[in-house]
Amino acid sequence: MRNNDGLFAVGSPVTHWSVQTSNPVQYEIRACENLLDPENSTILEDASGSSGQRRFIVTDGVVDSLYGDRVRAYFDHHGVEHRVLVLNDGETHKSMNAVLQVTEALDAFGIDRRREPVIAIGGGVLMDIVGFAASLYRRSTPFIRIPTTLIGLVDAGVGAKTGVNHNGHKNRLGTYFPADRTLLDRSFLATLDARHISNGLAEILKIALIKDARLFDLLEQHGADLLRNKLQSPADVGPTPADVPVDQRLAARGLHLDPATEVVERAIQGMLEELQPNLWEKVLERVVDYGHTFSPTIEMHALPALLHGEAVAVDMALTTVMAERRGLVSSYQRDRVLEVMARLGLPVWHPLCTPEVLGDALRDTVRHRDGKQRLPLPVGIGSALFVNDVTDGELAAAAESLAALGSGVSR
Repeated sequence: MRNNDGLFAVGSPVTHWSVQTSNPVQYEIRACENLLDPENSTILEDASGSSGQRRFIVTDGVVDSLYGDRVRAYFDHHGVEHRVLVLNDGETHKSMNAVLQVTEALDAFGIDRRREPVIAIGGGVLMDIVGFAASLYRRSTPFIRIPTTLIGLVDAGVGAKTGVNHNGHKNRLGTYFPADRTLLDRSFLATLDARHISNGLAEILKIALIKDARLFDLLEQHGADLLRNKLQSPADVGPTPADVPVDQRLAARGLHLDPATEVVERAIQGMLEELQPNLWEKVLERVVDYGHTFSPTIEMHALPALLHGEAVAVDMALTTVMAERRGLVSSYQRDRVLEVMARLGLPVWHPLCTPEVLGDALRDTVRHRDGKQRLPLPVGIGSALFVNDVTDGELAAAAESLAALGSGVSR
């Protein structure tokens, strides 16, 4: 056997080679303010240190109607040649056709893939599409994410997964390909309607239920205000200097982190703590899969009636009831969870919670998780465990209980 830094050759003459290599990954997530201010150059900063003077931007129709003029004016102000590709928005357009639309436009633009990162400005669907296209184009093209929705800011924008729906299944095609940078500007949330704020709050609640009791308390105490104020910080916080984190600035003034900032920070920190050691999902027992066992099937069956976070909320409500029936959660804790969901504007039940749909969902999940259910269930509030023994009868009983409970919980 001959070894040359991870290349092993066996036999003489050689009859077998073994290659061992590594792919270290580093990406940046940065909280920012006023990204589209022409005097703010953050968007143009390239993590590679290069200074390519062209940019290809992908957005969707809704974002373009709200911010398109400002986006174009920003790049014009900096003298940067650019093209803006506007895709159809929404889960029903999250398809391979959209990915190919991006790659064909990249060809027409003639992008320099080393010096001109693609910029995705939009929600979770848009970022998943652009990330998938970037991972495929010339086998990898750097890209930057600028989420404009809450679900993009705390979930889709911070991980490594890309993907599109295919053959009636949620995210059936996709890759692991993190953006070089994700730039988080909460001011974009001010133009969202309440339903889309609720949509993102579901993913925040997920982190709270499986690992952060303090985050749950914040949602319980301030959820209605967060929804109403669209997670904007109080006006007296003022602008954040680029080099001073907001919590340090507030502490220096004898103030506490405002609830909106703390909620977003804890949600992102909690998500990244789970993703970082298992970015490629070699370990299939992932607590961040909580709320994502039954929701993909429910969401795809309900399209376009249910948003992603709404389907996740229904899944979490169902599994909270399952946990209560197993003695993992008290009835008091169960009721608190359902009441917080309602306070956040989230559904706690859906007519698709039938034994047939739930059974199909669980069987598809088992195929995805290498032959085991690996179903996360909450333990109290702020912890979780995995089970592999859920039966069709248990699902039916939990769904029946949830339907009765859901009728008494109003949004």
